Amino acid sequence: MASDQENSQDANAPDDTSEKEITRGITIMKSIIRDRDKAVTYNVNWNADNQLIGSNAAKLASYIGTLVRMHIPITATRWSNKELGSAKDKIWTEILRSFNIEDTTIRKKYILQLAGKRHRGWRTFLTNKYLKDKEKKFVEYDPEYPVKYAIFITEEEWVAFVAQRRDENFKKVSATNRERASNPTYAYKKGRLGYARLEEKILDETKSDATSLPPHVLWKEARVGKDGTVRDDVQHIYDECETLSQSISTAEDQENRSVLSRALNVPEYPGRVRGKGHGCTPTSLYKNPRRRNPSNQEVMETLQALQAQVLQLQKDNERYRCMEKCSSQLKETSEKASINCQNKFPEGISSCQLYLSSPTYRLVGKGKVHNTSGDLLHHRPLPDEHLKVSVDVVLDKDALLPIPDIVSETTFLRDAIGSFVAWPLDLIFIDDEVFAQGSQQLSQKIGSRQKNKRDLPVTSLPKKGAFVPRYQISLETLVDSSDMATAGAIRLLDMEEDIFGYSCTETIEKEDLEHIFRHQELGVGVIHTYIRFLYDNFMRGNDQLSNRFRFVSSSLVNKALICREPDSCREYLVKRFMASSTNNLYLWPYNSGCHWLLLAIDPLKEVVYFLNSIDGEWTNYPDMKQLVDTSIKVFRSQRQARVPRTKSSNITWIKVQCPLQRNGIDCGYFVMRFMREIINMNQIEIPITYFDEYKCVHYTRLQLEQIKEELCQYFIEKRLII
Repeated sequence: MASDQENSQDANAPDDTSEKEITRGITIMKSIIRDRDKAVTYNVNWNADNQLIGSNAAKLASYIGTLVRMHIPITATRWSNKELGSAKDKIWTEILRSFNIEDTTIRKKYILQLAGKRHRGWRTFLTNKYLKDKEKKFVEYDPEYPVKYAIFITEEEWVAFVAQRRDENFKKVSATNRERASNPTYAYKKGRLGYARLEEKILDETKSDATSLPPHVLWKEARVGKDGTVRDDVQHIYDECETLSQSISTAEDQENRSVLSRALNVPEYPGRVRGKGHGCTPTSLYKNPRRRNPSNQEVMETLQALQAQVLQLQKDNERYRCMEKCSSQLKETSEKASINCQNKFPEGISSCQLYLSSPTYRLVGKGKVHNTSGDLLHHRPLPDEHLKVSVDVVLDKDALLPIPDIVSETTFLRDAIGSFVAWPLDLIFIDDEVFAQGSQQLSQKIGSRQKNKRDLPVTSLPKKGAFVPRYQISLETLVDSSDMATAGAIRLLDMEEDIFGYSCTETIEKEDLEHIFRHQELGVGVIHTYIRFLYDNFMRGNDQLSNRFRFVSSSLVNKALICREPDSCREYLVKRFMASSTNNLYLWPYNSGCHWLLLAIDPLKEVVYFLNSIDGEWTNYPDMKQLVDTSIKVFRSQRQARVPRTKSSNITWIKVQCPLQRNGIDCGYFVMRFMREIINMNQIEIPITYFDEYKCVHYTRLQLEQIKEELCQYFIEKRLII
């Protein structure tokens, strides 16, 4: 009897798997850990669809799996759970320590989504290995604790995980998914290669100049077996895709279902592109997101916005008619054909500042405006909306006159010094009213912001007058009417390789724009956007400027990274210096953690110009100085330059007597203006007392507003918001 009972118990016991246990050890990627301790990092590549490719792609994917097993408990059922936030941040930080990846939102999102896939795969592996039998059915007995993975799983977590997997609802979902995946109509046959690396392999083998392949081409290649044969049904789908692609536009393909989904007659899922693999989204493939049908609430909101716009247009039209009527009355009472005194300016002669709005909004000179009734220019009436000005000082030697002087055949402002020219009313600003706004809309905004003194660094409202920050107003209006008004919305700005020595994407958030509108401390996104503006408007197409001036990325070299990864910072600087063959001046906006300053580095002459708007010394930034000195010495060694012994350890640092800020906010704006003036002067050497053309004790608020106007104009013209 006892013997029968023992035999019965043995029959219900699990099979002995000790001999069948996989002998492979646990994957913990020790080689990466050892290389990390030696400060060795791995480069990774990305394709045109922002997918991971290259020789180190598989290594990174495996390392992500190791980090997931180390930091994410197997009991975590939802990857989007906010409680996993700190663990996800740890995974991202560890990856940045070993792989050269841009610390951007789009890269982090891709990596963490891949980590989520690895986590689901890890839980599925444990389920199939320990909770199911050979027929893939759940076992009835209690599975043993997997001692092999004890470094990843505690006994308490294992008990909770088993309970989760034995839930009846989970078993139903598992059975449904298993049945659906058991016999696919068109089986994928490329193993762990994936669509992205398959695409890379095809492009390499064919030596094609293309950067990506259509989804249906990849889909077909992913279903070709080792013998190279293509099944008839797979070829049929491919041929149908080819036919459809000739009759369906890209916009229609994006708007509804893709060509491949149409041929397969399957629904399209949001956020993914069939036939392209992980990480490829409609946004990256079509360069703008798929549209969706608006909800009823969105339709009503749009209707209300349109009604408000119509009402505003009616008011503007009525105001315009009133102004036109007043203007006609003034013309009727005028004794001469020339202009009357403009109420906007003091009557008589006043000192003024002269601006141009094209190609950028900027200050170009100083002079005197002659606001006199019946005044003429060279015995001729002045054009409408213009006043006569005399030019005293030219600040932009390449500036053109708004209206060329026909009498003297003068086209450049520099040739008009001491003479009279016609200048547009809206580009003339009286010296003592440069901070005024003359706009009821802006006045209301500023008045509302004054309730919180931290929102606006000035203590009183500006006076009525000439200056109107039109581009700031326009940009803020665009932001308020776009999706940027919602939390979490971002814009991406591509930074070409010529700018920082590597191609990257800069992320612009709503907070960055708010800092500009409210004149608050600036982040690296705004500084880098202004650098892109300088490159596009001054250096692109100008070989002299583009060969003379270079930029250093504040994202790759800043105080935090210098302290954490000094070797990678040094490698980047040296690589940047080695890219030059002639004398270059490298402009580096350096962020010390709470303050922006500018370094202008001439690595060949081994001279560093130090521009600090708070009058501090470079000795206050020892980590930064040591990094620059070391990088220049390594650069000297790599180019095998011979330096006298007296010079070998003496890199010249020059403190430039630049304009100084008068508050704790303006440092970022000062750095942007420093860079603009240095490039505008087109000189490698910066005078110790700064450039005579821009020398002053402090920048005025107007001079900083000019930088903000240029930046906002750039946002608008590049259509970065809409």
